[in-house]
Amino acid sequence: MTINHGFLLTRQARDFSGTTQIDLWLATEQGPTQLIIENEKPVFFISQEHLSAAENLAQEQRINSTFKPLPLKDFKATPMVACYTNTTKDSQTLSHQLKNHDLLVLEDDIRLADRYLMERFIKGSVEFTGIAQSRNGFQRVTQVKCRQGDYTPSLKVVSLDIECSEKGILYSIGLDSPMDSRVIMIGQPQPAETPIKWVSDEHELLVAMIRWFNQFDPDVIIGWNVIDFDFRLLHKRAEWNKLKLNIGRGNQASFFRSSNTTQQGFISIPGRVVMDGIDTLKTATYHFRSWSLEAVSQELLGEGKQIHNVHDRMDEINHMFRKDKPSLAKYNLQDCVLVNKIFAHTHLLEFAIERSRLTGVELDRVGGSVAAFTNLYLPQIHRAGYVAPNLHPENWIASPGGYVMDSIPNLYDSVLVLDFKSLYPSIIRSFLIDPMGLIEGLQLEIGLDEDQAVPGFRGGQFARDKHFLPKMIEDLWAARDIAKKNNEKAFSQAIKIIMNSFYGVLGSSGCRFFDTRLASSITMRGHEIMKTTKRLIEEQGYQVIYGDTDSTFVSLNGQFSQQQADAIGQSLVEHINAWWTKHLREEYNLTSILELEYETHYRRFLMPTIRGQETGSKKRYAGLIGEGEQERIVFKGLESARTDWTPLAQRFQSKLYSMVFHGENPSDYVRSFVESTLAGEFDDELVYQKRLRRKLHEYQKNIPPQVRAARMADEINGQLGRPLQYQNRGRIEYLITISGPEPKEYLKSAIDYQHYIDKQLKPVAEAILPFIGLDFSSLSEPQLGLF
Repeated sequence: MTINHGFLLTRQARDFSGTTQIDLWLATEQGPTQLIIENEKPVFFISQEHLSAAENLAQEQRINSTFKPLPLKDFKATPMVACYTNTTKDSQTLSHQLKNHDLLVLEDDIRLADRYLMERFIKGSVEFTGIAQSRNGFQRVTQVKCRQGDYTPSLKVVSLDIECSEKGILYSIGLDSPMDSRVIMIGQPQPAETPIKWVSDEHELLVAMIRWFNQFDPDVIIGWNVIDFDFRLLHKRAEWNKLKLNIGRGNQASFFRSSNTTQQGFISIPGRVVMDGIDTLKTATYHFRSWSLEAVSQELLGEGKQIHNVHDRMDEINHMFRKDKPSLAKYNLQDCVLVNKIFAHTHLLEFAIERSRLTGVELDRVGGSVAAFTNLYLPQIHRAGYVAPNLHPENWIASPGGYVMDSIPNLYDSVLVLDFKSLYPSIIRSFLIDPMGLIEGLQLEIGLDEDQAVPGFRGGQFARDKHFLPKMIEDLWAARDIAKKNNEKAFSQAIKIIMNSFYGVLGSSGCRFFDTRLASSITMRGHEIMKTTKRLIEEQGYQVIYGDTDSTFVSLNGQFSQQQADAIGQSLVEHINAWWTKHLREEYNLTSILELEYETHYRRFLMPTIRGQETGSKKRYAGLIGEGEQERIVFKGLESARTDWTPLAQRFQSKLYSMVFHGENPSDYVRSFVESTLAGEFDDELVYQKRLRRKLHEYQKNIPPQVRAARMADEINGQLGRPLQYQNRGRIEYLITISGPEPKEYLKSAIDYQHYIDKQLKPVAEAILPFIGLDFSSLSEPQLGLF
């Protein structure tokens, strides 16, 4: 048989005629391909001592099952039996009955399609053989055999966006892809710049969209809030129009469901992946002040939507639908184009493909750190003779977080930042930290042979020769080095996120391999390494003024040129890395992977105090780096870096700190800035932006300013017959007036300038002025007296 290659798009397992069927949809060079895998038996595990009780329960329930003793044990060394059934339904029923009789059941929560793939080490790319039949627009392959492949797909992508009334009645659907770009619009045909497919009503609009998918056949659908808004509404309107959304491959219908707890939406379209721009950017660790399409596209691309204000937008959309449909089509398609540009600019699809190739998680999986770890780790421990434990939602002990040292507040010359490269992954590799290694290590008798196990923390110790995680990280590390060398940014970022997530997974009770001895052996070792490194630096005559997780801030106790600082930084890291290499070899007989790097030289550096105290702050500092055109100020945790401070505070801070760092007297600047603020010259910079974390009615006792502003806004929206914007969370822009907080769009009272001076300018100034012998109050109060 011919060996074929493809990339996994969707997976689904279902019961069919008393057996199971797994459907895998792939993108291949020959086009979309459906692999049909039949008669895979669901499996879970029970202890051998419960075998007869399980057999009796299966007979009582009339479940056709097979119990097979295997050379496997759980993490408590209990011998295990595998329980196979013909269908997933039977497996779930029997598992449920066993639990009701207080019998331990392991791995019954692993989905059949996931288990099929992970046990074959299939991650994204698939190599397969079978009997292929051509169908309408795709191949169907039966009698399938498959294994891990090495195939990078070229996926067909469409960006989708809908326009509708405030009540959710559809107006148009925009679709932008290299295959075809158009808007499907309800209305009578008329001339337009934008390609428009005109339809008579909402039913025809949905039918035309289904036809588009069948004709152009994309692999991936992208959009902005595309699942929770666009597809949620499309399914609702399809149901109202008594229509099935057959937009899946093989003419299959899409399926939409909402989470019972969070109401978050999930969509399944056989053969097609849906990727939301916001969720995928967050998974790739992007951060933005606002997650609106307008804000993100402006920040990334320098362009945005044509209508900005929420109310103007709804009014304008309604007006365009009634009076100027070609303009609505142009607006609709522009949103699709923007999302396509954002995906291209950030290489999001390439990032998702590489993440899938590394871990086996679905392309559209949001987050997915636990799933990634399980995919990679579970099949390995099976081959080592272990069955995985269940989740421990209760009675778990948290491990300490990263080390954060008390800071020494001051305004410094020449501060170096030294960082440990990937500290937690390097601790895992150096000290052989591993879930199975912990179980194997604990079985070794302590004290008989110190070379048998590597000591951890909180009673943990790790086998020297039975582990998987250190090698998994070593392989990822090597792949990342190659990716960085080849300038493959999406691949490098995917690997970095996965490597760094492994500590978080082991420290999360949401992971079946969680054990406080694992996570603590990483973080507490990190604490030890940071404290020892501080001592080693201070023995060289320098002062450590702060430390945070993997970064150490070193004052050189004087002013040094960039060249001098670089030489000292390189000398320090060479000395410390050599010390750790020697120490781990002599103390533990281990090879050190710890690597301290010289990161930054701050020519001037501020470590402020906690507001209103003399104690040094944590995770808040600012520093001047670079020279000439490369010069810039870095703000961490201070007002300029935070989204909940006004543009006024951020502008004031940037200039004030620049003057102080360059040795200029800022007294006149502070006075004139306060005066200009009181005179109303910065009114457009006084807007607060805050996210509503809960639904509006859930705020009962403490009513913060943003909630008061949001309630006022929606009260006025209701009076004007406009849609209520803030009932179900959202982001509000507001100002503080003499009457309290008021929404920006409905501002009616005079601005409370004294609030902005006291709460925005004063905290910024008081963080730095005392270090140069100045006081904000004495600089600003004489000016206040004039008004």
